[in-house]
Amino acid sequence: MTPSTQEQEPEKPPSSTRPKRPWRVAVLANIKEEGLPLPTGVAEDALADYDHIETVQAIQSAIESDGHSTIFIPADQNLPYALKEIKPDICFNIAEGLGGDGREAQTPALLEMLRIPYTHSRVMANTIALDKTLTKRLWRDRRLPVAPFQEFIIGDEPLRTELRFPLFVKPAREGTGMGVDTKAIVRSEAELRERIEYIIRVYRQPALVETFLSGREFTCGLIGRWDAKRYSRHPEWYDGKFGYHIFPVLELDSSRSVTPGVYSQESKSKAVGEEGAPGYVCPAEVSPELNRKLQTLVAKAHMAIKAIDVSRTDIRLNDEGEPVLIEINPLPGLTPNYSDLCLEAAAEGIAYEDLILEILYLGASRWGMLEPREVPEKPKRGNKKA
Repeated sequence: MTPSTQEQEPEKPPSSTRPKRPWRVAVLANIKEEGLPLPTGVAEDALADYDHIETVQAIQSAIESDGHSTIFIPADQNLPYALKEIKPDICFNIAEGLGGDGREAQTPALLEMLRIPYTHSRVMANTIALDKTLTKRLWRDRRLPVAPFQEFIIGDEPLRTELRFPLFVKPAREGTGMGVDTKAIVRSEAELRERIEYIIRVYRQPALVETFLSGREFTCGLIGRWDAKRYSRHPEWYDGKFGYHIFPVLELDSSRSVTPGVYSQESKSKAVGEEGAPGYVCPAEVSPELNRKLQTLVAKAHMAIKAIDVSRTDIRLNDEGEPVLIEINPLPGLTPNYSDLCLEAAAEGIAYEDLILEILYLGASRWGMLEPREVPEKPKRGNKKA
C-alpha cells in the first residue's frame, strides 16, 4: 500500500551533495589530561582552551553517523608524522596549537603545507583572531564598533587620553577567558599598572586595556559562506543575508556567576546550570531592532577578518545601550550541551550531529570533495512595457 502524501518521509537533499565514497576523517585536537602537571613558568589556566576527550568522541560519533570513519590524532609534535602515516581524506580541526602568539594557525599551516583538506578557518584568520588588538584595529578600520583600547608591551606606556576608568585589562593573545577574573576591572592608575604588570609577567605577552563595557553581554555564532547553499545538507538554512546561517543570539548573564559581572575562565569552566555558572539565555530576550543589529555585526565581524565557514563573536552593550564588538573565535567550542555555539544551535532545533556534519561538509567543499548542487537562479525583473 502506498503511503499518503502526509505520511511520506521528508524529501532529502539531492544526492549531488553526497561524497562519492565515505571519507576517513581525522579529528585533530589538543586534549586536557587530568592530573598532568603544568609546564614550569606558565599561568594556571594555560591549557584552559584545550578540549576534553569526550568532546572529540562526540565529534567522531557525529561524523560516523553519516557513514564516514574517523580517527583521533593529537595535535602535538608528532602530528606531521601521524598525518603522513594515516593519510586522512580530510581533517576536522579544533586544535588550539602548542604555544606562541599565532598558535591556532599552526595546524592549518601544517595542513596547507601537506595539502590535506581541513575544516574551519584558514591560516590568516586564525592568526588574526587570536591577536585581539589586531582584530580590533581591523574592525575599527571597517568602521565597526569597538571600545577605545590600547596595547601595553612594556607596561609603563602613558595611558591614552581617550581611555577613562573603569577599564578592563586582559592578555592580548589568549582565549577561553584566560587571564580574566574580577581583578580585570580596574578603577585607578595604581590598579591599572598592577594588573598590566601581572598580565605581562604571567602570560608573557602584551596586555590589552580597553574601556569597560557595563551593559548586557551576548555571543552569537554563524555557519556558511556565499555558496554554502550549493553544498549544504540543509540548503534551507541559507536564505539569510550574506549567505550565512546566523544562530540565535545567546545572552550571558554573569550577575550570578562565581565572578559577578565578568565572563571569566573560572565561570566558563562550570557546567551549564551548575552553581556559580553564568546564566545562558537563548534566544536572548532583546528587541527585534537590537537582535538585527547584533546578528548583522556578527556577520560583518566574521567577514572583516576573512574567517570562513564557522565562527562565534562576543558583543557587549556600552553605557548608551549600543552593541560593541569584543572578540571573535573562528574555533568555537563544540562540546555538546555546553559550548555556546552548541547551545545556540540547540535553541533553534538543530541537532548536534547536523551542526558537526555541516561544518565538515562546508570544509570539504572548499577542497573540491563535493559536487555542487544546482541552485535555480531567481528570475530577473524586466522593465514593464507601457
